[in-house]
Amino acid sequence: MAKSDVKAPVKVAKAASDNGKAATPAAKAEITIAEKLVELFRLQHVDSQVDRIKVQRGELPLEVQDLEDEVAGLETRLKKLQDELGEMEGQVSEKQNLIKDAKAQIKKYEGQQAKVRNNREYDSLTKEIEFQNLEIQLAEKRIKEAKAQIDGKKAVVDESKTRHDERKKDLELKKKELDDIIAETEKEEKDLQKKSDTASKHIEERLLSAYHRIRSNARNGLAVVPVERGSCGGCFNAIPPQRQLDIGSHKKIIVCEHCGRILVDEYVVARVKEGK
Repeated sequence: MAKSDVKAPVKVAKAASDNGKAATPAAKAEITIAEKLVELFRLQHVDSQVDRIKVQRGELPLEVQDLEDEVAGLETRLKKLQDELGEMEGQVSEKQNLIKDAKAQIKKYEGQQAKVRNNREYDSLTKEIEFQNLEIQLAEKRIKEAKAQIDGKKAVVDESKTRHDERKKDLELKKKELDDIIAETEKEEKDLQKKSDTASKHIEERLLSAYHRIRSNARNGLAVVPVERGSCGGCFNAIPPQRQLDIGSHKKIIVCEHCGRILVDEYVVARVKEGK
């Protein structure tokens, strides 16, 4: 009977584990404060390694984003300038066609002048010829002005294109640099992210929410820190001896009075480092 009594709880525990019920709220409530602190520090340990990888990338992701925005802006500006240039060249072409038509009209009127029967018809044709000549002069003036503007616009287009090409090369180099760094750390980061997700599942929602809140407010991303030489491992302020004893007793979760980080003792640190 004694043997049967010992095995029964084991079977129940195994069945609960097989059914995925170990992480239920009821089960989490039974976890000791020490175990909660171990899981929190384990999560912090993994997240700190992810942070280290991100630090290796430095400002590269932001630099790449800024360059992408700049290149996109330069492409928009370049297209606008090219459209304006095309419009100006179209206006020049219109004026050149107008001159061509005016000259054809003059030639026609001059031919008609040779066949007129009276001075009134001759004077009327002369006025038409004069009008067409004025149209030609005005069109030539407009063409001259437009060509000057086109030359100026072409200089701006060339300058913008040069700037665009330079920044695009810079973007390609930065992207390659970032891709190389990501390629080196991608597998490690994915593994760490899986560990972070796994560790998060073992922490009750209230504690996990507090962890993320503290972590987001901390400059170094540390939300759970060990007591080192009687001081907080986050802000390095001294911790009173009685409070250190409270931290070591694992009766409740204690935070630093100065920075608000969750404090753990050597026992918790050792458990995480040993992978227990």
